[in-house]
Amino acid sequence: MIRVILSLAQREFVRFIRQPQRVAGTVAQPVLFWIFLGAGFTGSFRAPGMEEASYLEYFYPGVMLMMVLFASIFSSITIIEDRDQGFLQSVLVAPVSRLAIVLGKVLGGSSIALAQVLLFTLAAPFLGLGLGMGSFLLLLMAFVVTSVGFTALGFLLAWGMRSTSGFHAVMMVFLMPLWMLSGALFPIQNVPTWLYVPMQANPVTHALTLIRAPFYAGPAELFTRSDYLIALSVALLWAAACLFLSMLRVEKRERGVAPA
Repeated sequence: MIRVILSLAQREFVRFIRQPQRVAGTVAQPVLFWIFLGAGFTGSFRAPGMEEASYLEYFYPGVMLMMVLFASIFSSITIIEDRDQGFLQSVLVAPVSRLAIVLGKVLGGSSIALAQVLLFTLAAPFLGLGLGMGSFLLLLMAFVVTSVGFTALGFLLAWGMRSTSGFHAVMMVFLMPLWMLSGALFPIQNVPTWLYVPMQANPVTHALTLIRAPFYAGPAELFTRSDYLIALSVALLWAAACLFLSMLRVEKRERGVAPA
């Protein structure tokens, strides 16, 4: 089972790096977004509790979240491509556990997201953001939990779809509000109540807390803060729930058309 999981994950990652246009697009888009918006809002932006931080610094964890979120979700589009090419049918009839199919695809998609966001982490020192070993491990944990949860969500939604264009359309309508209402673009404090409630209920908001916090505090402090512990609990539950639902979805056999 482990060999099947690793083989599927390796296939996903190798297919990604062999598509230079896809690599360039997924990396360049968030970076350009960060540079242009960061430069434009720096002169007029002041976040509560972060008055000395520029918008480039404030927006930095939000761009990291964007990278993880979009790379994780859109890596699942290969499920639709594999079905069209017949590869998925071959795997389904092979004597392997369907759990291995889910875990292999999720591991492959998560590794793609991690490779991108870890590369972007190299920009932190240029913003004056230092990371000790403990803080870096917490940041890595945040990336892993977030990427696993949203890759599993992408798997769950892509499994029943037949069109890549339909998947793109649904995901953009679904993903952009989740990301925009996470606190990535603007602080959650001082927003109207009708906006504050959905932002607090948004699992992406808690993922952003996990990503932003290690830049400003160490493990000893973070594990005593209730907001960090709540965010960690929500992110772990979200990842576990999406994985569980994906496994249930794959175990459900598709029914053919009944004969006339």
